[in-house]
Amino acid sequence: MSRIRILPEAVANKIAAGEVVERPASVVKELLENAIDAGAKTIRVEVEVGGKRMIRVIDDGHGMTHDDALLAFERHATSKLRSADDLLSIATLGFRGEALPTIAAVSRLLLETREEAEAEGTRVEFAGGKLVNVKSAGLPVGTTISVADIFYCVPARRKFLKADTTELGHIASLVTHYALANPGKQFILTTPTQEIINCPPAEKLADRVYQLFGRQALEELVEILAVSAPFRAAITEPELEPQDEKSSLTVSGFTSRPDIQRMNRNGIYIFVNRRLVRDRLILHAIHEAYRNILPPAVFPATLLFLEMPYDEVDVNVHPAKIEVRFRRSQLVHDFARDAIRQALMGARPIASFAAAAAATPQTGGSGNGTFSGGITPAAVESRVPRAIIPPVEEVGVGSDGGFDPTGATLGPVEQRIPFTSGTAFGAAVAPAQTSSSGNWAANLAAPSADAPASLPRTEHIADLKPLGQVSASFIVAVNGEGLWIVDQHVAHERVLFEQHLEARRAGRVESQRMLMPLVIELSPRQIVTFEKIAEELFANGFEVEPMGPKSVAIQAVPAGVGAPDAEKLLTEILDGIERENAAISMETLQAKIAASTACHAAIKVNTPLEQSKMEWLLDALAKTDCPMSCPHGRPVVLRYSMKEIEKAFHRI
Repeated sequence: MSRIRILPEAVANKIAAGEVVERPASVVKELLENAIDAGAKTIRVEVEVGGKRMIRVIDDGHGMTHDDALLAFERHATSKLRSADDLLSIATLGFRGEALPTIAAVSRLLLETREEAEAEGTRVEFAGGKLVNVKSAGLPVGTTISVADIFYCVPARRKFLKADTTELGHIASLVTHYALANPGKQFILTTPTQEIINCPPAEKLADRVYQLFGRQALEELVEILAVSAPFRAAITEPELEPQDEKSSLTVSGFTSRPDIQRMNRNGIYIFVNRRLVRDRLILHAIHEAYRNILPPAVFPATLLFLEMPYDEVDVNVHPAKIEVRFRRSQLVHDFARDAIRQALMGARPIASFAAAAAATPQTGGSGNGTFSGGITPAAVESRVPRAIIPPVEEVGVGSDGGFDPTGATLGPVEQRIPFTSGTAFGAAVAPAQTSSSGNWAANLAAPSADAPASLPRTEHIADLKPLGQVSASFIVAVNGEGLWIVDQHVAHERVLFEQHLEARRAGRVESQRMLMPLVIELSPRQIVTFEKIAEELFANGFEVEPMGPKSVAIQAVPAGVGAPDAEKLLTEILDGIERENAAISMETLQAKIAASTACHAAIKVNTPLEQSKMEWLLDALAKTDCPMSCPHGRPVVLRYSMKEIEKAFHRI
């Protein structure tokens, strides 16, 4: 008997759905792309129970005829491709013809659509991949697709869905992405109880950023705009000549100033030809642009758009269409990196910028061509190393599955393309600022081989006697072990962290009221996260009340946190909750809140301390459970042992 058999169509559709439909946000993504491709001007997304009960996407695009409405549910039926050659220059967001049949295979789906030339519209109903009903109906021009009970016929998949607020957060983030990529369209996201997003059409990207993130975000961003020389000049094979109107590589968008830092990659948005992508090459380019500008393990907020000829990028890589491949990957990487770095140079004094980069090993060659403003590419290249993709341990992987290098190197590009920089449009903005510069679970860094200081064992830190301060930031102390240098900020941070955790577990965290409530705007993703952890925030000394669809009022903060730090602290906590926040235990959540609170309440650098204050701090540090590192993993103390001192003076 033959062991190989052809799977039933229903089973094959469910397998295909597993690649395309991972969660409710996957459904929203496919339907949004269809609406955008249909030329819709207004797109409304309605969600119930995080998308598990109902997802409805309503658009005013061109709609479908009766025959097309039925044909759309056949596998690989699409209006966007005619031949295999079309795959080489895909200009639409969708093209695989898999979205509707795969979604219908795992849900109850209702399609309502009408083309302008049709007198009546068409209603098509599916349940578990089976056609249930087809009939004519009076409908407006456009398309409405309602997806109910996702994975109802695949219970094994349904049980892996996260909490309702988590799934809603993914949907809010996705709609935010597409609203940013299409500022000329109106996007609305609602639940039965609230309107999360409502962005009217905007003339410029800056206006759309303001709608989604608020004025403060715009003020913290700098504009990116760079245009390469035409690709056409570099093409030698006639058959590779670009067939669309784009002939150059354009990099545009916004990126945060060097003083604005985030704890994760959630603030990085990458679009290629207006397509939302997750691309490790571009993530690495962003990382390289900020090298020697940002501390390790913190990230910028970046909204980056790459526009290029359609045949220069392959989007037929992944069923979900979230990965791409570039024909000239080295060129795209270096050009994006230099464009971001050029924008940052305008937001940071050149002298300090060059000084920060002076220690960077130089591995690149020279370029030619010029930037606008009289800055040559070579001037940038001399401070930016060539793109050699490092191993994963050097860059790290984000919680959202961000950059994950393979260790392969990219060949050098002999000719660097000159570009011109446009004028800034609007002030700029970025979400949250954080004072943390380390990963949550980072270990202490090992000292370099030639550094005389060492990281001592915990038991040796007792009986320290302070001698004074260096730069009003570091305490110099001695004991029988030798000479010690203590970072006063992170030392106090460790003390406050353990005190806050102890108070939280005892249910007695003290808070202090603001003289005036502080009203701040949050992004849609932050709003969803805030609603999920509001009770825990209250238990940690916060009093925060909603003030409209995307604003909250801070009434009180944990004791010790100054009013100027209140907004930074709240946004840092919200941004610190990883995308899969349903998987975070209560203990981990409490520790994250305590760490951020301690960081903002701790003694700052450049703060002179009296002798008694230094003695108290060193004594309190010695009594903590982990005095060697702050809650974010940075070292607190360095020790120069007597043996090291004597050796340095050639006494031994």
